[in-house]
Amino acid sequence: MVFARFTLRFVALAGLVLAGIAPASPQSESPVARLALVHPVTARHGMVVSQEAKASQVGVDILKRGGNAVDAAVATGFALAVTLPRAGNIGGGGFMLVHLAAEKKTVAIDYRETAPALTTPNVFLDENGKPDRQKSVFSGLSIGVPGTVAGLELAWRSYGSGRLSFAELVAPAIRLARQGLTVDDDLADSLPFATKNFARHPSSARIFLRPDGTPLRPGDHIALDDLADTLEKIAGRGGQGFYAGPIAEKLVRAVQNAGGQMTLDDLAAYKAIERAPVQGDYRGHKIVSMPPPSSGGAHIIEIANILEAYPLAEQGLNSAATIHQIAEAEKHAFADRARYMGDPDFVKIPLSGLLSKDYAARLRAKISPDRARPASEIAAERPQPYESDQTTHFSVVDEAGNAVSNTYTLNIPYGCGLVVDGAGFLLNDELDDFTAKSGEANLYGLVGGEANLPGPRKRPLSSMSPTLVFKDGELELVTGAAGGSRIISIVLQIILDTIDHGLNVAEAELAPRVHHQWLPDELRVERGLSNDTIRLLEAKGHKIVLREPMGSAYSIARRNGELTGASDPRHRGAAAVGY
Repeated sequence: MVFARFTLRFVALAGLVLAGIAPASPQSESPVARLALVHPVTARHGMVVSQEAKASQVGVDILKRGGNAVDAAVATGFALAVTLPRAGNIGGGGFMLVHLAAEKKTVAIDYRETAPALTTPNVFLDENGKPDRQKSVFSGLSIGVPGTVAGLELAWRSYGSGRLSFAELVAPAIRLARQGLTVDDDLADSLPFATKNFARHPSSARIFLRPDGTPLRPGDHIALDDLADTLEKIAGRGGQGFYAGPIAEKLVRAVQNAGGQMTLDDLAAYKAIERAPVQGDYRGHKIVSMPPPSSGGAHIIEIANILEAYPLAEQGLNSAATIHQIAEAEKHAFADRARYMGDPDFVKIPLSGLLSKDYAARLRAKISPDRARPASEIAAERPQPYESDQTTHFSVVDEAGNAVSNTYTLNIPYGCGLVVDGAGFLLNDELDDFTAKSGEANLYGLVGGEANLPGPRKRPLSSMSPTLVFKDGELELVTGAAGGSRIISIVLQIILDTIDHGLNVAEAELAPRVHHQWLPDELRVERGLSNDTIRLLEAKGHKIVLREPMGSAYSIARRNGELTGASDPRHRGAAAVGY
């Protein structure tokens, strides 16, 4: 993802302020709030926080019309497919958590993309048996059967308010598509990085490139009439308007012309699935998150279980001790991810073992306070004995306390860069999230094992981590993030920063982020950590790598009937909107 230069400076400055202030207790006012550095948006009735302001407003307008959080989420999801083309989508997939306040029930909706039926375990290998990035990221073979339309429709049918029709929820997106987009600075920032992909496909070049083949510039207009026509068919027929008929035929033709193997039968067979969320307790708070094929929820809880025994609040926000403990815990979780995680419909995952407090204690015992263990010394443990770069996120809470945490994606910005000719929407390259070969890394450097090899109708593993946090049975936090493998770290740190360090959601999203994913063996940090902290971490043996701002989070906190929300300052154009 591309970040504006002024945002880099803002994050660095704020990070230095945050890093140099002693933390508050969870019950006290945050010291950063006392300095009036950053405040969240507040509301009493409802709120939507997303990466694009017009889409957030669409969701709030649905709440004002009597829709519930699910209705607003569905409308926001379709609107983002228009206003945030690099990540919002109908040609990708994702995960949604839905919390029903009256029933005190949370459900997980898995609308992750699936591999076509003709997919084989060696589909992304070259003639020498080596992973071929061209195949797994840029060709038609990289495209999974899209799940977004099915997922949003399932959420509406099962958990919508019943006051608004599906067509009414898609209508704002249709209006936005008919108007087209005027390229703003944020959109213009991202287009150059997809130019080569767009240039491969005339259907994409017509929309996103100038006649001379250069990226569109601020002020240029993007016509989206084909996308508006597609959305009208979806509004009228729901999933049947997408997974069968003319749109499906155009989609399959586009994939096959790009070298893929998708068929009309693959589209007809696609189903979004309801699953039971994963749950864990952290310092008296209940964390509820997405189960596999998301690895995020399980590993957020696994890492939190390891960290629970450490006095993070006393050590301080982003102190060397706290960062060291986070990094060492993450190494173990990502090693487990590589060994065990995959599509639960195809592989057995020792999930309750990974979530076990006893297993966390065993891993914690291996962490030295003074020494960073090299990745070569860490391998996946045995949890069984304890059995008993483009994504976007949005969060929604309504007046009744119903909530939606939704993360969906095309994978890298603009997916594989292929617009379905005559249908106007971009297709994903999500099948790169499979492990092309056991022990090899994908685009995000994540190493995988046999559990996540490609296969017919399988769903690739994901780091997307829509998450809810509860205290005494009441919803207190809705969060999630974009950022590839770093999503797990981002969501974890949002939780730690609010619970352990007493930050409000705006401060938590602003705080400098760190990330370790086992391999490559490096501790990635944002600007904002003090030089002293970096020297202390290096003295423990950490290889520090300074990175561009990591991902983006979109969060809503709820306390005593008041909502506070924040959109990540690392992105231009994002907005928290409430009323």
